[in-house]
Amino acid sequence: MEMRLDNPEGRWKNAPVSESTFKHQHRVTYGECTVGNHVYYSRYLDMLEEARGEFFRQQSQTLRQWQESGTAFPVISARIDYKGPARYDDVIALELWITEMRGVRLSFGFRITQADGSLLAEGETRHVCATIEEKPQRLPKELIERFQPFVRLPSAAA
Repeated sequence: MEMRLDNPEGRWKNAPVSESTFKHQHRVTYGECTVGNHVYYSRYLDMLEEARGEFFRQQSQTLRQWQESGTAFPVISARIDYKGPARYDDVIALELWITEMRGVRLSFGFRITQADGSLLAEGETRHVCATIEEKPQRLPKELIERFQPFVRLPSAAA
């Protein structure tokens, strides 16, 4: 499939879209677990924040650097489908890819898996690009160019 950014709305059209994913490992801490020794459901959001932070760091600049230049990427929605438990000291993999990148919108698809590949959770976080005064602004061109290799369109749009 070919996709490209070539219009003011930032819609994809006629340039390569890869199936690249960003992978981040995390070791489950004792503090992330319940008395029953499974990760408390909301802690996955913290792990996703950690993975997105590393994604930004490796692909463009840190979230702090973006913020210092006046840009933030607050979460506007999150969907997580839980498939299995992670437990204390497990090393899990968080895989991220871009599901939407246009205008002011930036969305990440994700999968969280055990070392053996078994699925723990999957879903999507949606973000808006905004000024630090919380006013929406278009995604920076630099960010779009650097994140493009990680765009994976939903299968319904393919």
